[in-house]
Amino acid sequence: MILTNNDFKIDVTSEIGSLRSLLIHSPDSGLGKVVPSKAQDWLFEDIVHLDTMRKNEYDYYVKLLLYFLDPDKIKGKLQQIDDDADRLFFKPDNIAFHSSNKVIEIQTLLADILQQYDIREKLTASVCAIESCNYRLQEQLINTDPVELAKIFISGSLNNEEMIFAPIPNLIFSRDIGIAVNNHMLLNKPAKKARFRETLLARYIFFNHPLFAAYSNNILEIPETAQHFLRPGEDSLEKTTLEGGDVMMVSPQHLIIGCSERTSISGANEAIKLLFDNDVVKKVTVVKIPHKRDYMHIDTVFTQVKRDTWVLLRSLAVGEAPLEEQEPISWFADKKQKDRAEIVQFEKDKKPRLFGCIEDLLADISENDLQSKTKTKFIYSGNSTFPFDAREQWTDSCNLLAIKEGVVLGYDRNDKTVEAFKQNGFAIIRVNELLQKFETGELDPQEMTDTLILMPSAELSRARGGFHCMSMPLLREKVV
Repeated sequence: MILTNNDFKIDVTSEIGSLRSLLIHSPDSGLGKVVPSKAQDWLFEDIVHLDTMRKNEYDYYVKLLLYFLDPDKIKGKLQQIDDDADRLFFKPDNIAFHSSNKVIEIQTLLADILQQYDIREKLTASVCAIESCNYRLQEQLINTDPVELAKIFISGSLNNEEMIFAPIPNLIFSRDIGIAVNNHMLLNKPAKKARFRETLLARYIFFNHPLFAAYSNNILEIPETAQHFLRPGEDSLEKTTLEGGDVMMVSPQHLIIGCSERTSISGANEAIKLLFDNDVVKKVTVVKIPHKRDYMHIDTVFTQVKRDTWVLLRSLAVGEAPLEEQEPISWFADKKQKDRAEIVQFEKDKKPRLFGCIEDLLADISENDLQSKTKTKFIYSGNSTFPFDAREQWTDSCNLLAIKEGVVLGYDRNDKTVEAFKQNGFAIIRVNELLQKFETGELDPQEMTDTLILMPSAELSRARGGFHCMSMPLLREKVV
């Protein structure tokens, strides 16, 4: 049965409005087949233990999202769900799957569109071309059951055993394949070959699934630059790339695009032209951060918590130290080598505006775009204490998902960052305790305020992405 939702809308105007629907992908069997020799090629720092990642970590994320976004799917059933050793509630190919049309699973949408023979034929041919499959395998795949074929396209394996092409383990980071900008979808252009198949699948889903039919004219694809095929080499810095972790919809008319290890200046340039030409937003700010694996995307450096509150890595976000604070040695340092951001804001037909540092930009968003009446507050990774600031930023202390304003999800391992949240007046609660309170009615998700929800993270954090990465919001309530 094809997933439907008569009330479905795409409309995201902020990073903090109450979340009403999003796209996710639960860890699949392909993640459990990442081998050490290919881990870095497939953009993983390490191999992970799949069963632990699923049952002890990611499943909590799904349950939490359902209590906030689609409580009828879970309320009163928590014990039954937890008692099922086979986890059928979390498996998209099983009849007992939750099938929420608000917490939407990518694999479900893929299986839906593959029911159409012409789509199945075209997409199979495209995947086989990317993966260099032989003709007989292509014919076999075309005639495979759609639900099973969706699993194969994602995991890379036939019958969960025989690997026929590489998995796409990064699909759990659903934000990177596309971003909702107001009522438009901006699809990505990934920097690494390991993510090409994700982009292909996403493109077919958004253009062919009935859920998105009303938005077919609002899907934006970033073009390559003219005569891009004449560029020398395969890894030219001029490649046109853009990933969703570098895109933030911070207010109804303002988008941030990061230039990073994964998003190029050319990608940002093409995106800005596309957004302005289609009158999607009026203002785009480009934040260029050092091209380092430490940072990867801008959402590993900062995310928004409330209208007036952000969490960020202080060492990259502040301006130069005042002269009176500088030691003599700083006068002889190579300024070009210092980790700092370059920030330029563009408005259509206006002169670009420069910002001195990330903190200045975020304060301007809070106080001018979002009309905050209070001074902007910053919560720092590792409580701005060396070496915990860098350690905890590496394990995604700055990569938080606001499920509603002031209620954010983060990893339980970032102890010093948790202290910083406490010092800024936030309640701290572990997800397993919170779910029990939701189930008994002791707490109402819609009435929560100023809370950091701690999520288990032993395996997920080793995949190098937090909950901001693991979410593609499609609908948020407007911030008023």
